[in-house]
Amino acid sequence: MECRHCGSPLEKPGDFCLRCREENTAAIVLEADRERATLTMLAEEDADDPVIAETTITTTPEDGENEVVELRNFAGLLADEIRRKRPDEVYAGGERDVVRAVRRDVHHPFYRIDDDDAVEAVLERRGNRALEVVETPPAEKIGGSHSTLIGGRTGMRAIRTVAGHPHVKKVIPGPIDAGGKGSQSGLRAKVTRADDGGNVRMLIRNGSSVQENRIVTTAPNRELGERIRADLNDVLTDAEFQ
Repeated sequence: MECRHCGSPLEKPGDFCLRCREENTAAIVLEADRERATLTMLAEEDADDPVIAETTITTTPEDGENEVVELRNFAGLLADEIRRKRPDEVYAGGERDVVRAVRRDVHHPFYRIDDDDAVEAVLERRGNRALEVVETPPAEKIGGSHSTLIGGRTGMRAIRTVAGHPHVKKVIPGPIDAGGKGSQSGLRAKVTRADDGGNVRMLIRNGSSVQENRIVTTAPNRELGERIRADLNDVLTDAEFQ
């Protein structure tokens, strides 16, 4: 395949062009099983042929201590393929252990998707969205009059996990209610249903304490807010807060 910008040959279809410094892949869809994963490279949303290429990478799971190393190596191969494309965003579905390991290894906007036909779902999703991407660092998105966070450093990690989402503008911590029902499961976080303006709330529970945090998103309505809510809950699940 040649670079669609300057015509230079590419080592692999969809690679970022090192000669003209332009991307050839706008998005990647990762469909991951424990032994096999497929990466589908997509062009821009207005392209006549949106699917550029498809790559499959396999592994042989091992038992015992070697399984940890093998999974890390498998995720590393997938992450390498993603990085060499330098896409604007990555959509991932399938085996959570694999997806979680890949997410840790890349720094592109990363979205969970669980549709049976992931590629078709992503194509439809990209065509129907109009969401602003917020480039502000997560720490700068946290504000409001309540400076105390439930759960200390662990609570802050949950807040920053959500604040790192590209469609989150601001996270505003609320007051802490210490009159809830006690729990022995440790700190847990969940994002609730979007309101009419597309904004959501995250409930953080730690023992008998509960804190409701307002999340301002770039979604203009409830429908797109629900999409962000699902993404945020997937991120919290991958970070083991659910």
